[in-house]
Amino acid sequence: MENNIIFGPINSRRFGVSLGIDLSPSFKQCNFDCLYCELAPSATTDKQKEVVSVTTVISALQKHLHDNIDVITLTANGEPTLYPHLEELIKQLNAIKGKTQTLILTNSASLTNSHVYNALLKLDQVKLSLDAVSSDIFKKIDRPHPSIHVEEIIKKVQTFSKDFQGKLFIEILFVKGLNDTKEEIAKLNAVLQTINATRIDLGTIDRPPAYPVMPLNYEEIHKIAQCFDRELPIHIASRKQSEIQAQTYTKQEIINTLDKRPLTPDDVAILFDQQTQLQLQQLLESGEIMQERIGSLTFYIPKENLKRKRLKMAK
Repeated sequence: MENNIIFGPINSRRFGVSLGIDLSPSFKQCNFDCLYCELAPSATTDKQKEVVSVTTVISALQKHLHDNIDVITLTANGEPTLYPHLEELIKQLNAIKGKTQTLILTNSASLTNSHVYNALLKLDQVKLSLDAVSSDIFKKIDRPHPSIHVEEIIKKVQTFSKDFQGKLFIEILFVKGLNDTKEEIAKLNAVLQTINATRIDLGTIDRPPAYPVMPLNYEEIHKIAQCFDRELPIHIASRKQSEIQAQTYTKQEIINTLDKRPLTPDDVAILFDQQTQLQLQQLLESGEIMQERIGSLTFYIPKENLKRKRLKMAK
């Protein structure tokens, strides 16, 4: 089993060089049965039936951990927070990690468990999923265990975002025809404004899903990104099935676009044609556009936008 626990390193665009720990290496154990999951459909569970020991995990990790790893990522064939020895594992990881960061990829549901909540506070980075805030849509997309209610998750995510001292990432995965409506996006926008997130990643299906559901293309995700409050740290995580064509923008249009939604170099490569990219470079050289690092990603942001954000944070 030890050979199946560690995977990678993987060069993650969002999190850097990641060494993964699978806390359910034998089979799927999850409190969700998401429509978009790349794993086969399975009944939900609220606890792990097969548990690997902390000693086994740490032993396997030490054989692969080295200085070039940016993050040790806790994940699973399912939900990593169902691992019953999570707090002890994180304690031991913190003892051996050195300068490497610790990260967990979780669906957020177990934050309602005080032991899990407190354990996650001891990590360097946490990625929480929040695909919907309406109960009916949440149940359709994430197909949770009967004991799970999205209203309770939202309250805990809000509280956790204020208690957590590390980098907090929120991920929303859009499924065509379900959580991509104007109504649900508006509700997500309202909730996200109550959460202190380092970055909010918008994505869609990019692996073969467990159920017959469809992804959005890049242009559709880009339009959704425009619907969120401009002060939210929105990032488009998915670029597959891109159908959008690069456009020509004037310098003022570039500033206006970046003021509404900061973009990464990858976004710019898709949205801006060569002439516009040259004009962006001139704006960078003049200081009208600045670069800001959020997690492992760089964003282009107008200087005036940065001033507003810093004033807002200072209040």
